[in-house]
Amino acid sequence: MSSPAGSSTGGSPEPAHAVFLLDALEHALHARRPVQGGGLGHHSDRGSQYLALRDTERLAQDGVEPSVGSVGDSYDNALAETINGLFKTEVIHRRGPWWSFEAVEFATLEWVDWFDTRRLLQPIGNIPLAEGEARYYAQAEPQASAA
Repeated sequence: MSSPAGSSTGGSPEPAHAVFLLDALEHALHARRPVQGGGLGHHSDRGSQYLALRDTERLAQDGVEPSVGSVGDSYDNALAETINGLFKTEVIHRRGPWWSFEAVEFATLEWVDWFDTRRLLQPIGNIPLAEGEARYYAQAEPQASAA
């Protein structure tokens, strides 16, 4: 579990956004349960909060390979920027003004849950992403067992 905003286990204060990002990382690792050596990657855009030693160590603990885009390379960040823009349009700008960090955090959790579990994706058969992922792993598991 992470420390409250403004504190850290190392004794020096951490900004609230760094704690928030580490909490998001912990949630993602728990939800996805990556397999060591399974090729899971974590991409960042060279933001200082992603380059923190603590975050890098946490990624390494679960065998997640860090991926940092090159400076000025718009193609490397295109998907992340698209999702960020969609989130800002659908949640931040539409539902604001925001009066607390907790309100934004809760709205983010609601949107990510909807995005992953209820939003229908036409390219994968008009099913939610989570269902498509479950089908993929259910199909891949018997093949792995046979090998």
